[in-house]
Amino acid sequence: MYQHRWWGGESLDLPNAKAVCVGRNYAAHARELNNPVPTEPLLFIKPSSAMVEMEPQFSIPSNQGECHVETEITLLIGSRLRNVSAEEADAAIIGVGLGLDLTLRDLQSELKRNGHPWERAKSFDGALVLSAFVDRENCPSLEDLSLSLELNGRLQQSGSVAEMLWSPLDLVAEISRSFTLEPGDLVLTGTPAGVTALRQGDQLGASLCNRWSARSEVL
Repeated sequence: MYQHRWWGGESLDLPNAKAVCVGRNYAAHARELNNPVPTEPLLFIKPSSAMVEMEPQFSIPSNQGECHVETEITLLIGSRLRNVSAEEADAAIIGVGLGLDLTLRDLQSELKRNGHPWERAKSFDGALVLSAFVDRENCPSLEDLSLSLELNGRLQQSGSVAEMLWSPLDLVAEISRSFTLEPGDLVLTGTPAGVTALRQGDQLGASLCNRWSARSEVL
């Protein structure tokens, strides 16, 4: 069973709660999927049942069309937030990690065509693959965060907070106006361009700030 943990391996005494995800927070990603660039954050939720460990391996569905990977900087919330400012949001973020937002793209496209919600394509069991978290005290400032993903030894995605439409603190504050954030909740801050389909046997290497890396095999 998944449990939040620090990068050194120690488990956190926090519940595995919900993850609030932000869609199209990088303009280049919106364009690569032929989606309009949003004028306000697009939010959706993944339940705790979607969370699985990134290392050493994770599984993808094998019979529901293409499963795309979207690499995201992930924020770990340590205290309750409701209708907060960016400054209050900053004090509540206790850790930073990496998340792989898995998307059943064929199914999502079908649901969108029919005007249906996306949960079946975004929130299935195992749809949120998570690294361990770096303590904020040992992490660069949020404005300096970056990520990358290597797929089978080749760079697939790279991005930084500087490229986001909305900064991490602005996102957390905005989210708190609609959804109360509780200790153990996660905020996924969006993915840069380069999303691609995964296949069984793929080897992944995800990196935060070119300093903390997690490697995984797709089953």
